[in-house]
Amino acid sequence: MTAIITEKFRSHNATQFFESFTEASGNVYYLMIGKPNAFTSATSGGSDDSPPVPADDISSEFYAWDSALAAKKISSTNITFALPRRDWANSTIYDMYGDNVSSSNATTSGATNIFDSTFFFRTSDNRIYKVLDNNSGAAYSGAEPTSESTSSFVLGGYTLKYMYSITAAEQATFLTTDFMPVTTDSVVSAAAVNGAIESISVTNTGSGLTNGTYFAAVYGDGTSAGTSSGAIVKITVSGTIISAVSTGNTGVQQAGAGYTFGTVNLGSGFTFSDAALTSASAIGGSSSAISVFISPKGGHGSNAVNELGGHFVLLQTSLEGADSDDFLTGNDFRNINLVVDPTTFGTSTVGSASSFRTTYAMKFSGSPGTFTADEVITHTNSDSVVATGTVVEYDSTLKILYYQQERFGGFGTLSSDGAYYVFSGSGTVTGASSSATGTPDLTADSAVSLEGGNTITFTNGFANPELQPDSGNIIYRENRKPISRSTDQTEDIKIIVEF
Repeated sequence: MTAIITEKFRSHNATQFFESFTEASGNVYYLMIGKPNAFTSATSGGSDDSPPVPADDISSEFYAWDSALAAKKISSTNITFALPRRDWANSTIYDMYGDNVSSSNATTSGATNIFDSTFFFRTSDNRIYKVLDNNSGAAYSGAEPTSESTSSFVLGGYTLKYMYSITAAEQATFLTTDFMPVTTDSVVSAAAVNGAIESISVTNTGSGLTNGTYFAAVYGDGTSAGTSSGAIVKITVSGTIISAVSTGNTGVQQAGAGYTFGTVNLGSGFTFSDAALTSASAIGGSSSAISVFISPKGGHGSNAVNELGGHFVLLQTSLEGADSDDFLTGNDFRNINLVVDPTTFGTSTVGSASSFRTTYAMKFSGSPGTFTADEVITHTNSDSVVATGTVVEYDSTLKILYYQQERFGGFGTLSSDGAYYVFSGSGTVTGASSSATGTPDLTADSAVSLEGGNTITFTNGFANPELQPDSGNIIYRENRKPISRSTDQTEDIKIIVEF
């Protein structure tokens, strides 16, 4: 048995994912950053210069939550369908649209799937064009196109179709070195003609033909086939062979409509009811052949996302300094996660806030000294056992220590007996490398205002993360080289999801 997953299936899945951001009972997506500790062969594997490939397993998802720093909601205005970015350059050979590209009928570049080929490009002013004809595989030779005509046109030896333009806002938000946003232009879509024949291919130039200009009908299931109301092919014979497809020579004279198949019959007996057009049978000679390309459903330009292969969804978010006080700026991060439907701490309610802190925190009663980022801290908790963790950041002004506890011993966060104990109660908290010591303020049972205006509510000196660890589902994970943060810095993060 042989089978394939079609482009329509990929497009369908991309659309379902895209729509889940706006549906009434849709999902909620958060970009969660984490991993302030370095990658090492003894702990997580890899190194900061060569981060490890994330594992797709159960334990790794738990560990991602252990090292999480903060999460930011991705809104519906920060997603778009996307395409591989292909920039126009003169003297470049581009592929052309075809309705039957396959392993037995590859494109000029050798692609065996139209959506893997280079049949569209982006110009320097962010206009996107589809190539309907590439002049028999020749290089584009001419000026950069600028037309936004809803009709196909010829330039640089190519037949082109204007599809849409990337707006200034889309460029700033979504355009990357490898991908570009794709949308459907409503004007172009309204002018598209379903089943129009807008490009052809001379599959055999023939021999011994009679020079001249001829017209032939495209026969098939299109509009009024065999008359001037249907698709008409213009044929120029020069040197007793059919000329290549180009303006003024062989090409589509009239596109027609409604075709799902079509044939150009250059034999005898095919004449027009319109006496102004010459019968193709007058060409004579032998072996000449012309094939037509059937347009996508709805016609060229009716749906740029589907027509150009927009089975990619691009998600973008920006982390701006402390970002509502949830994103600490005193440490770096190495891990990016896409989390679906996480719940707020201690509840089953899916989070809805624009951002959440995902670290633990404790408040000191005195001045413990300065804890340093990434050092191990220990604390004899209320159960008289030693809890261990690592420092994320210490706010010396408010005397708040942000920390993490990981469920494996690589960073010394498990106690000597291999158990995992939480921080609680009185007792001395000690920094392993800084030697800072302090006692949690057990009287801190109120909301503490942070510098940016947000608050943290402490109970007996401790505060839990704002999201419930291990809630929701992590559907995307990425390890990167360390990214340092600062109060005056913005990180622009983009994720490409391919279906």
